[in-house]
Formats: sequence, C-alpha cells, structure tokens
Amino acid sequence: MSTAPASTVRSSLPVAELCVDEDDFEALAEPWGRLYRACAAATPFQSHAWLSSWWRSYGSPGRLRVLLVHQGGRLIAAAPLMRVDRPLPALKPLGGAISDFTDVLLDGSYEEEGTEALLSGLYALARTALIDFGEVRPGACVESLYERWPAPRRTLAASHCLELPALPMEGLLKRLPTPRAQRTRAKMRKLAAMGVQSRVVPVEEVESSVRTLLHLHQLQWQGRKVTSEHLQPRFHEHLLRSMRPMVAAGEAVLTEFRLDGEVLAADLTLLSGTLAGGYLYGAHPRLRERKVDVATMLLEACTRHTAGEHPRALSLLRGNEPYKHHWRPEPVPNRRFLLARRRTAPLVYAVAWGASGRQWAKRRVREREARRGGDGASS
Repeated sequence: MSTAPASTVRSSLPVAELCVDEDDFEALAEPWGRLYRACAAATPFQSHAWLSSWWRSYGSPGRLRVLLVHQGGRLIAAAPLMRVDRPLPALKPLGGAISDFTDVLLDGSYEEEGTEALLSGLYALARTALIDFGEVRPGACVESLYERWPAPRRTLAASHCLELPALPMEGLLKRLPTPRAQRTRAKMRKLAAMGVQSRVVPVEEVESSVRTLLHLHQLQWQGRKVTSEHLQPRFHEHLLRSMRPMVAAGEAVLTEFRLDGEVLAADLTLLSGTLAGGYLYGAHPRLRERKVDVATMLLEACTRHTAGEHPRALSLLRGNEPYKHHWRPEPVPNRRFLLARRRTAPLVYAVAWGASGRQWAKRRVREREARRGGDGASS
C-alpha cells in the first residue's frame, strides 16, 4: 500500500470511519504499523499484531468497533474498540485483561487533526454506549481526548504499575543502597560462575521458544497460585500467533537461558519506542533448587533493551509485588477514563459507584486482615 504525498495529506480533510469487519482489521497491518511507529506514546499493547491476534482469540463476532481516521489516504489515528453489553453497554479497548495498557494511536505529525477527528467519532459512538478506557498509562494519547471531551466524563484509579529508568544494569545497581548492590553483584558473579548463558531468540525460532516459555511458566507455578488465564489454550494461541510478527518488527524480544546445555528459563519482553515491559517468564524449579537468583538474571537481560541509542523505560507492568521494590522503582499508577453523553451519563455514575463500592470492600478486607494479624501478634 502506497503512502500519499505529504502535500496531498495536508490539503485534504480527515475522514473517520468505523471498521467492524475482522478481515478488514486484519488487513490493516501495514498502515497500522506506520501509525504505531509515528505515535510516541504507543505501548506494545497497541501494536497491530498484538491486537489482531487478541481479537482472534478473545473477540466476539459482530462486536468489533475500530475507529479509523484517514487523511489523504494516510491512517493518522485509530481507536481499537469493541462493543460489550454486560454489565452495561460500553465500548472498551481491544486487548482485555491480558493487556497492561490501553490507548488510542495518534500520528505525531497530525496530532491536532487526528485528535479532533477521533473526538468527533467517539462522541458519535457515545450516543448509545459508555466509552470506557481502562488501564491508561500517564502520557497516553487518550488523555488529550479526555481533556477536550464536551460531555459527562470521569477519571477513576486503575492498576498500580512500577517503572525503572532507562539505565544499564550497572546504572540500576548504583541506585541501590551499597550493601544491597554488593549482594546483587555477587549474585551476578555466581550466575557467570555457574555457566548460565543467555541468547536472544531469532525470528525463525519464535514459535518453538514460546512453547518452551509457556511450559516453563507452568512448571514454575505448579502447586502455587498462578494467573489462571496464562494456562488457558486461548492465551497460548494468542502468544504463538502474535510473537513472530512482533519479534520481526522489533516489538518483542524472547530470551532463553541455558544451564548445562538445557533451556531452564525464558523471558518475553515487549518493546515500543520508549518502553520495555517484562511481560512473562518461565523458570524451571531446578533453578530454585540451585539457588539461582532468577529475578536478577531476568532484569539483567531486560536492561540490554532499555539503555543505549534508543533508551526505554523498563516497566515492571501491573502489580505491586514486594520483590519488585528491591530495585527501587517509581510508582506509575494507571487510570480509567469514562466518557459519555447526556443520555448515557447514568452509565458513568453507575460504573463510578460500582468501583467505589469495590474499593470500599477491599479496604474492609485489608482492615480485617490487619486486625487479625495484630491480634495474633499480641496473643
């Protein structure tokens, strides 16, 4: 597909259209890729390979609603959405619960035109459904839509994320207290002495490596609490389908770790222009038995893709697990943006009240657990 000359693009008006056919969406890989690369705020979860694969594994027929903005034959903005009717009629981003960030895409060279056209298109769609963007990272493109929204809107808290700066491993170690940094360097020397070797998986081996990763992930969590979706066939199919084009486009990297000639760990890191996210890893229980510090091993591998000529922040993605705080990350909380019109405004209030109720219930549970812990300590 050829790209229209810049003069043609600028002299024409942006046109918004709704893509509801999954084959048409599948065919957008090339123009979507150009738009993705032209959007500085894009995260890996807005790449075409990720979203189109997710739709094939998780989407429902007839529910696709992808808002596209063209100007002079060039795709300059997009909002990848789907229609849901339960518990309330809403338009939500593609990617679902397995995606850590949601957003729209805006070509940085046509930001004003793209924003206004998306705003108009979304406003029309909000006539019959709530626009519900969950898990919005600070600095996302959808923030500008929210700021300009002319009708009822609401911001809610979403997941807690942690992030490290774009530094090599030695730079991250210098941020730690000296005793902790020394212990970590000792663990790295132990990895080298044991002969742990890492390698980046080439494109032609991606499918095999993904299968290895999923197998190791299952072994790692056997008998322990695990994210159940990661064990489902549809999740496996999604990763097997999406990773080869993402690796080929530089949107993902798979790393394998060998010990005594056997792959005993594997890591999947997703990449965009300014962000790297450690998405999924698997480690054989044998590594724990040999007291290998898997977290240090994985972080050292991830930092090879964050520093250098194209620096990327290293997101530890959603979750506030204690082990992540070892590296002194910065909190980067996600938000949820609700957009409506007057006739759909009650949907905003219903979602907000429901979210407040869930937060209240969680606080009560934490308070009860704290009281039980306090009673145990005093008895």
